[in-house]
Amino acid sequence: MSFSNYLENKILDHVFNISSFSAPSNIYIGLSTVDPGESAGTLAEPSGNNYARVQMNSWETSSGGTTSNSAAVTFPTSAGNWGTISYVCIFDALSGGNMLAYGTMDTNKTVTIGDTIQFAIGDINISLN
Repeated sequence: MSFSNYLENKILDHVFNISSFSAPSNIYIGLSTVDPGESAGTLAEPSGNNYARVQMNSWETSSGGTTSNSAAVTFPTSAGNWGTISYVCIFDALSGGNMLAYGTMDTNKTVTIGDTIQFAIGDINISLN
């Protein structure tokens, strides 16, 4: 996964004592059908059909500049078509808010009615290098 421009700027400003950055109280996992880009300018989350970001506050302690989810992430069962999901995104809010990071899915998934997207423990990896 890549950090968004928003998070890169917040980290730099914090580390170099320009302004402080407080970690979000909650982290949410979202999906996108297209590359959202580092500014989230082309973010295309599914809309309706029971889609919602999933709260994920369970992460492994970082080692070697990497962390991953330490609990499974399960999205609600779709009540309709969500399109072909190709990106996973991390946000600081249930809706709106700021995108913190994003990355490509290992395999694109076309979501139709009755489908559920799930990420097993360790499937969402974030590296800072």
